[in-house]
Amino acid sequence: MPGRGKLTLIGAGPGDPELITLKAVRLLGTADVVLYDALVAKELLAYAPQAEHLFVGKRKGCVAYRQPQIHDLIAHRGRQGLHVVRLKGGDPFVFGRGSEELDHAVSHGMAVEVVPGLSSSLAVPALQHIPMTLRGEAESFWVLTGTTRAHRMSADIALAARSSATVVILMGMSKIAEIMACFSDCGKSGLPVAVIQEGSTPASRMVVGTVATIARQVEAAGLQNPAVIVAGTVVKKYRKSRHPVPEVWPSTFRMPQTLESI
Repeated sequence: MPGRGKLTLIGAGPGDPELITLKAVRLLGTADVVLYDALVAKELLAYAPQAEHLFVGKRKGCVAYRQPQIHDLIAHRGRQGLHVVRLKGGDPFVFGRGSEELDHAVSHGMAVEVVPGLSSSLAVPALQHIPMTLRGEAESFWVLTGTTRAHRMSADIALAARSSATVVILMGMSKIAEIMACFSDCGKSGLPVAVIQEGSTPASRMVVGTVATIARQVEAAGLQNPAVIVAGTVVKKYRKSRHPVPEVWPSTFRMPQTLESI
């Protein structure tokens, strides 16, 4: 008789396959099926060689599975008594709909576990030496979505623009001119802004400017999602070199097969 199954929500981190926790690696090794998203490093699937791998991601308007279908997959595999790992980019509870999936699994009697991951909102700026807080300068930070599910700019942007906090905006590239207009309306046209695309991968690119200039700079450079927008005086701390974005892992990198080989 099949058991009730289990769902483990795992945050895969911001793209670099080495930025995942040891606990996540261990639990991937016990998975029967891995449902993974578009921004997950495919190298991580090597930690679950025995599992069924199903791509359920959404990218640039292309949807492999809609959210209700993902819920159905989780519940169906749970009824079979399987261990389902939901592998999500970043952290599953930071704009990842992880809570919805957890609630659905619980409603179907499944056991659940959550393994947090490094959110790109923190990790990507950090890789460019941009802190979220800075003593005597930035006392707090906001993390916001730039675009709501109604495809409008988040109303919270206007609130954040009025604060003295560091503001980190995810999913905001399509609204960047509108977002910067909010900051400009608050008298912050000279505030430093960084936009970092694919910030923990070898394809990483970054543009640094101000509220007044960044939208034009992003368009000229052709930067696109996935990208993180950081607005605040802390942006002045970014790594100033001719090649500001380092190689994250060498071309000869191979994923270790066991925890013992890490």
